[in-house]
Amino acid sequence: MSFNTKYIFVTGGVTSSLGKGIIAASLAKLLQARGFTVTIQKLDPYINIDPGTLNPYEHGECYVTDDGAETDLDLGHYERFLNVATSQANNVTTGRIYQAVIEKERKGVFLGKTVQVIPHITDEIKNRIKILGQTGQYQFVITEIGGTVGDIESLPYIEAVRQLKWELEQDCTVIHLTLLPYLATSGELKTKPTQHSVKLLLEYGVQPDILVCRSEHPINNDIRKKIALFCNVSAESVIEALDAPTIYEVPLLMEQEKLDQIVLKKLNVTKFNEIKLDKWKNFLNKFYNPSKEVYIGLIGKYVELKESYKSIAEALIHAGALNDCKVIVNWIHSEDLNKENISEICKDLKGIIVAPGFGNRGIEGKIHAIKFAREYNIPFLGICLGMQCAVVEFARNVIGLKDANSTEMDSSTSNPVIDLLEDQKNISHMGGTMRLGSFSCKIKEETLANKIYKQINIKERHRHRFEFNNKYTQQFIDNGMIISGLNPDADLAEIVEISSHPFFIGVQFHPEYKSTVENPHPLFVSFVNAALS
Repeated sequence: MSFNTKYIFVTGGVTSSLGKGIIAASLAKLLQARGFTVTIQKLDPYINIDPGTLNPYEHGECYVTDDGAETDLDLGHYERFLNVATSQANNVTTGRIYQAVIEKERKGVFLGKTVQVIPHITDEIKNRIKILGQTGQYQFVITEIGGTVGDIESLPYIEAVRQLKWELEQDCTVIHLTLLPYLATSGELKTKPTQHSVKLLLEYGVQPDILVCRSEHPINNDIRKKIALFCNVSAESVIEALDAPTIYEVPLLMEQEKLDQIVLKKLNVTKFNEIKLDKWKNFLNKFYNPSKEVYIGLIGKYVELKESYKSIAEALIHAGALNDCKVIVNWIHSEDLNKENISEICKDLKGIIVAPGFGNRGIEGKIHAIKFAREYNIPFLGICLGMQCAVVEFARNVIGLKDANSTEMDSSTSNPVIDLLEDQKNISHMGGTMRLGSFSCKIKEETLANKIYKQINIKERHRHRFEFNNKYTQQFIDNGMIISGLNPDADLAEIVEISSHPFFIGVQFHPEYKSTVENPHPLFVSFVNAALS
């Protein structure tokens, strides 16, 4: 099917956290299931260049793409739903927009003109929106606009959408996601917040074509007609989005509401295939009907905000379904762990994951959890900092280097088993020392890693700045911890494991970023399987 790239915008109103990313990903999944090529991008209104330097408490998980972009966590949803990699172009921030415009101004690109929000900032936004469509790879580009209508920061994005609606004509449509609150005292859903949200969008010159209404209760035809009447849309374009037990149910709910068909109609696409969601439905069937369950401890220092470890949690769901089991995650704050209480807190766990992170807060608690897993033969998976903590724990308690540490935690340690590379030590900018994006790893044969991946050469995504110190390699090998995965270009340790342990593996990379519904990551699948044994 050949036609101009179609652009779909998803905006939000009434309140934040309604699930624009999930609606965008669900629509994309439905279009993909009809045979179309689809990608999704996120426009974030904050002035940070990217979320890489944002505290997880501020913004949740920072997701990393193959090309090394530090992005919004919604890109993780996009990849998990579509099973297609995203890139730098899929996440744009206000900071990046203004940075690009200012750089052009400094170079004299604007020929001395006064640089303004309109047209210069909005032109830059429109250019970024259309980059993916201009590659020729995608028939549909779905653009999620962060924040809610009415936010000062979002105004340039809404203005760019207004302009594109005129420029693209029938190749563009706008979906507005709102909330229908339920008042228990009167026993009814209230439409007024949605009306006001659409009215505000209209004041900015944008008429939404489709309204997706989040609700705790079903929306009857009278309510649909009322919303349609006051918001200038057809009744069929008022879509019910009920709360779902899992985000993976949302594509099927949107299919029932015919969201994809209505979008195709709005965009004048008349030829499309029957929808094929067999793999998706098979996954959901396994998710809803597990034959067993397993308790996994996730040890981290941001567990109060579970979105800080969103990709790990989702990877465990994918792996659980493939293993025909329900993974029950015990969220354990590493600062709460010490050698006196570790046995009591972790006694019922069948597997332990030590999560990534930066800084020394909660490090000793992570080390106590790793020691417990190692000594009691509990399946263990250490990710990034979790792998580094496993190295420190082993150095201290097995090799006997009692002051072993990472120089990130103790710059004066006499045994820096985790350290910066020499060429990193003179870089002052945060992020300048980071290894970001996809890197190669060569796995040694006849190791646990080799058994898990069933291949020798792999690529995984990284986000870290400290590395295993190769000066200590022989001491680790002599005492039973092997380096089973190496970056072949820089001779950097990527995977460590203890061969005498039933399942003890630490990885310097982030396998959770590459786990999807259709392709659960083998490390998580094997880890859950080991926890069930």
